[in-house]
Amino acid sequence: MDEETLQFYRSHAEAYAGREITSRRARLEAFLALLPPNAAILELGCGAGGDTAEMLAHGFDVRATDGSPELAAVASQRLGRPVETMLFHELAAVEAYDGVWANACLLHVPRDELAAILSLIRRALKPGGTFYASFKTGEGEGRDTLNRYYNYPSPDWLRETYARAGDWSSIDIESGKVIGFDDKWAPMLFVTARKNT
Repeated sequence: MDEETLQFYRSHAEAYAGREITSRRARLEAFLALLPPNAAILELGCGAGGDTAEMLAHGFDVRATDGSPELAAVASQRLGRPVETMLFHELAAVEAYDGVWANACLLHVPRDELAAILSLIRRALKPGGTFYASFKTGEGEGRDTLNRYYNYPSPDWLRETYARAGDWSSIDIESGKVIGFDDKWAPMLFVTARKNT
C-alpha cells in the first residue's frame, strides 16, 4: 500500500472511525445473501468495524483486518474482539473463505500491484467463493485533495486486471456514487466476482 496513504489513515484513525456510513448496507446485504449460512468471511480494510459488526450480527464467522494498527485497535474496541493488522500482500490463506469483503480499500493499491493482490484474494477463496470490492473510477492513478493515492480504474481496465489474477466464473461491475471522507462525491465501481469451482 502507498505509504503516504497508510500514514493518513494511521494519523486520522479516530476521525475516520467516527463517520457513520449507511449507504453501503444494501451492497453488504446483497453480498451476504450470496453466501451459505455461517460462512467464513475475510474482511480487508475493516476500518472502524461497522461492516464487521453487521456480518457478525448475521451469524457469519468473520476475520476482520486493517492495514492501520490504529484503526484495527478502534475496531477491536468497538467489536470486543481482536482485529488483525494486515497489509494486503501479507495474505497467505489458501481456500479458507466463502467470501472476501473489501469495501473501499483496494482502491489504494498501486495499479501495477493490483493484479497480484487480487490473485492472493482469489487463492484465499474457496471454490465458488464470492469477492466484493469497490473502487473510485477514473482513467489513471492519482491523489485526492487529502493526498491519498487512488488507482482510479475504468471498468474495462478493472475487468482485465481481475482476469490477469486468475479464472472467475463471473465478474459483475456496477457503477454509482458515494461521498468520501473529503466530503466530495466520487463516482464508484462496485465489483462482485465469483471464483470458479
